[in-house]
Amino acid sequence: MPQSVKSNAESRMDKAVQVLKRDLSSMRAGRANPAILDRVQVDYYGTPTPLNQVGNINTPDPRTLIIQPWDKTVLSDIEKAILKSDLGLTPMNDGEIIRISIPPLTEERRVELVRATKKSGEEAKVAIRNIRRDANDEIKKLEKTEISEDESRRHQDDVQKLTNKFVASVDELLSIKEKEIMDV
Repeated sequence: MPQSVKSNAESRMDKAVQVLKRDLSSMRAGRANPAILDRVQVDYYGTPTPLNQVGNINTPDPRTLIIQPWDKTVLSDIEKAILKSDLGLTPMNDGEIIRISIPPLTEERRVELVRATKKSGEEAKVAIRNIRRDANDEIKKLEKTEISEDESRRHQDDVQKLTNKFVASVDELLSIKEKEIMDV
């Protein structure tokens, strides 16, 4: 039974790290990355649809994104959706494709992005610690009925080791993203 508590905690912690990875990949870091458009929703015939489901997104060079919609009638909707997003990008529509030039980040914007990444990382760490608390509570409940106090302590130590491992991976992801953002 304590084994299932630990494996459940491990899978939940892994999901928290995966969410952080997805959030960090969608943050703009100075070079063109199709993932920065993942959160953009296009009004496609009255239905909010993710941008990557209405066309191809390519990066021909490190400073340009090209969106080639499958349906040309949706070009203006894509343009509006990008302008409405808080990405600060200006799309250029040529009737066939939409071209987005990624401007170099200012130092001030880089600092803001680093602050935002640290905030996301802290949220992930809080989620991991909450999972640890839940797992420890379950182990303590089991201590009253099924396992000894020594076993309970050992399982709680195992949960703490898991927590430390996942917090370290969050720190590693944050340092990589911070270097990527601050790289000029």
